[in-house]
Amino acid sequence: MTNERYESARNIYKSIGVDTEAALERLKNVPVSMHCWQGDDVIGFDSRESLSGGIQTTGNYPGRAATPEQLMQDISKVLTLVPGKKKLNLHASYAIIDDGSDRDSIKPKHFTRWVEFAKKYNMGIDFNPTFFSHKMVKDGLTLSSPDEEVRKFWIEHGKRCIEISEYFANETGQPCLIV
Repeated sequence: MTNERYESARNIYKSIGVDTEAALERLKNVPVSMHCWQGDDVIGFDSRESLSGGIQTTGNYPGRAATPEQLMQDISKVLTLVPGKKKLNLHASYAIIDDGSDRDSIKPKHFTRWVEFAKKYNMGIDFNPTFFSHKMVKDGLTLSSPDEEVRKFWIEHGKRCIEISEYFANETGQPCLIV
């Protein structure tokens, strides 16, 4: 039945000039960005505080990754099970910080282990600034906060994220989308 449905759809697309076989072949080389937060429910590693800012997750499910190493192991396993080309999508909150830096001062050095991981699997990295779940979110606001200190903090975070995304692109040799 599955083949019949595909054949039917293929014929419909063919009637409007679309070669589904060529499209499927092309898609084999389009990387799909795999989100890091699927392994730990968006907790990340830059804070141990509970999530806030409209994020509807808890991070308390059994077996969730609690360290960068555990998350990398989980992602490694997924890579063996899911076909096709993949990219890793990291949030800024997945920085591996051991020097007291905060989101407004993160640097490429806080992501070197992620770059090593991506290189091992020949993956690029996409990147998300993390404008939530932080003590500098005031009244639910970051960049639009009327508090100048809050705005400056998040502007710096955004600047650091651009710097880090450039690092990802240069190190992996693949474009880095900031999403």
